[in-house]
Amino acid sequence: MARFSPETIEKHIKRGHPRCPEFAVRFFVKEVAQKDWKHATIGKAVGITMQNVLRHWMTDYDQLLLEGVDRAEARRRVQPRINAMIAAWG
Repeated sequence: MARFSPETIEKHIKRGHPRCPEFAVRFFVKEVAQKDWKHATIGKAVGITMQNVLRHWMTDYDQLLLEGVDRAEARRRVQPRINAMIAAWG
């Protein structure tokens, strides 16, 4: 299992997402650094974390699930918003 150092994660995020707000960088660094990543590159770990955080905190994904929308359909519905947020940071 791999653990990435906070410094390495921060550099990766700032290089790939230079317009990501500083508070979000700090949050993502903390989230990525605290997990063991089996068979994951730093890019994959950061990508998974960003997708998960944005899906649950910045969209109505959880509400859709509560309303009975199938998980795959709920993800499909919220993905454009997630993509737009991540693109804005690039």
